[in-house]
Amino acid sequence: MTLHQLLKEGADSLTKAGDPEPQTDARRLLLEAFRLDTVHFLMNRMQVLEQTQAVKASMDLYRQMIKKRCRRIPLQHILGSQDFMGLTFTVNKHVLIPRQDTETLAELVLQEQKDTKKKVLDLCTGSGCIAISLAVLGKYEDITAVDLSPEALKVAEENARRLLGRERKIHLIQGDLFEALEGTYDIITANPPYIATEVIKGLQPEVRDYEPRMALDGDMDGLSFYRRIAAQAQSWLNPGGCIYLEIGHDQAQAVSRFLEEAGFENIRIVKDTPGLDRVVYAEGGSHV
Repeated sequence: MTLHQLLKEGADSLTKAGDPEPQTDARRLLLEAFRLDTVHFLMNRMQVLEQTQAVKASMDLYRQMIKKRCRRIPLQHILGSQDFMGLTFTVNKHVLIPRQDTETLAELVLQEQKDTKKKVLDLCTGSGCIAISLAVLGKYEDITAVDLSPEALKVAEENARRLLGRERKIHLIQGDLFEALEGTYDIITANPPYIATEVIKGLQPEVRDYEPRMALDGDMDGLSFYRRIAAQAQSWLNPGGCIYLEIGHDQAQAVSRFLEEAGFENIRIVKDTPGLDRVVYAEGGSHV
């Protein structure tokens, strides 16, 4: 048996299971099981594997991971991690897997907000990917991250401890949006649940069956959290404060309207790399 044959075996199984990227996923799992990088895999893929205990253990692990992926368990859950903004975040079934779409929001804040003394609030933080990325890459000194799920906050805490170290911390708070907070902030970020309830059942099984429903479900029209955030956020912003909201590609006009009706100003829509509407930015009104 060679690595090349193992790769084909796994890819064939994933193809039959309906994996949309069978070759890519099989290779990721093979490299993980054998603790290989791409260069060494390519160099040694045609060599017959030695039948040592270590090799047998790696083969068993690989086949176990392939079986999990055949059940459409997300690759990131099997590996236990996902890269975001050049950082590696621990993920599990309790948090939404960080997406490249969300990097648009984080990158925008880093580009536009250079004052590291500004207080940042990240709502619906999940794995903490936005808040921790801003702390690591933007060097913001005062970041609060909120989530309703205690299990999600445990994941965020683990990520913060590993990526920030003991000398730097973010404030992790369990609560429903603003309800458990005190004080005011200069920047509010949020990637809230924004998928309409009825749409969820038609999603890929990786998302529908394995990612937390509470991180996906934005109620009947997908806009419930934006209504609540827009209605309350002004009270939590310092003068001159602003808000960055990730949105679904077809939600820009509705979310902008909510913010305008709540007194926000200078509202603008920012597109992601594929050219889809992805972030709505707004500034607190003059009465704040």
